[in-house]
Amino acid sequence: MATIGKNIHHAVQVLSEGQVIGMPTETVYGLAGNALNEEAIVRIFEVKNRPRFDPLIAHIGHRDQLTDLAKDIPSQAVQLIDAFWPGPLTLLLEKTTVVPHLLTSGSSRVAIRLPAHEVARALLSKVHFPLAAPSANPFGYVSPTTARHVHDQLGDRIPYILDGGPSAIGLESTIVGFEMGRPVVYRLGGLTLEAIEDVIGEVTLQRNKSSNPAAPGMLKSHYSPGKPVIIGDVPELLEQYDAQKTGVISLSEQYDVLEMQALSPSGSVTEAAQHLFRVLRLLDDSDVEVILAERFPDEGLGRAINDRLERAGAR
Repeated sequence: MATIGKNIHHAVQVLSEGQVIGMPTETVYGLAGNALNEEAIVRIFEVKNRPRFDPLIAHIGHRDQLTDLAKDIPSQAVQLIDAFWPGPLTLLLEKTTVVPHLLTSGSSRVAIRLPAHEVARALLSKVHFPLAAPSANPFGYVSPTTARHVHDQLGDRIPYILDGGPSAIGLESTIVGFEMGRPVVYRLGGLTLEAIEDVIGEVTLQRNKSSNPAAPGMLKSHYSPGKPVIIGDVPELLEQYDAQKTGVISLSEQYDVLEMQALSPSGSVTEAAQHLFRVLRLLDDSDVEVILAERFPDEGLGRAINDRLERAGAR
């Protein structure tokens, strides 16, 4: 059974042996292993029960490491790096020959991120390799935002979980790539579309939901609890479902149901994002039979929350 602790040196030792650990980031907790070691990458896929056609993100500790993994970096990517690294931005770039095909699921592009979390940065500064670190949960389930979440789901499959406290953002990183020289957002996340466009101008949003994803986190059904999630107008939905068997997720509204979860009483979408995955877990572990969720404002982090709820509700 995994140990939860704050010993970075022990985490480095475990990773250096080719094993995988739970690690904190400001977005969600990751299942980390040496991104250049195929045995460690295979172990990540095995622990998560993740299909190998779904690529992984490589995490680096300093932007100077970028050119070890990526080449032909567009000028707009440099602008985004200057503006948002370290932070919840992943860039999808042409890979160098040192990057294993297994990491990218055979793609010629590699996803790279420089996290902002202090513990993650400290860990990355002490290992001599980038870390592949998809969310530390069984494939397709709700992403973890605390060390305890990781332990509850994967504690019997990994030796160590580095505890960095609750994730500050609570949503995965935003993924940006380039096609024919034009910027494309492949996954909505902790960095808003508006912030990106303020730096590089208009971008294309490609919300691909397929069985052959171009980037991590693009599968149609993902981030899902075991219980059905239905998104829409909650008062109308409550006419169809027994309130005493129902859980509701809203921004700030309150409803008379078995389990009511308003993510931000003050109406802050940023606060709501921090709590989304925790609340999905809580409702999944409760006595409710169905989870109803209102649609959030389709702007800023609200877009990413809606994206996660839609994928959680896909069957």
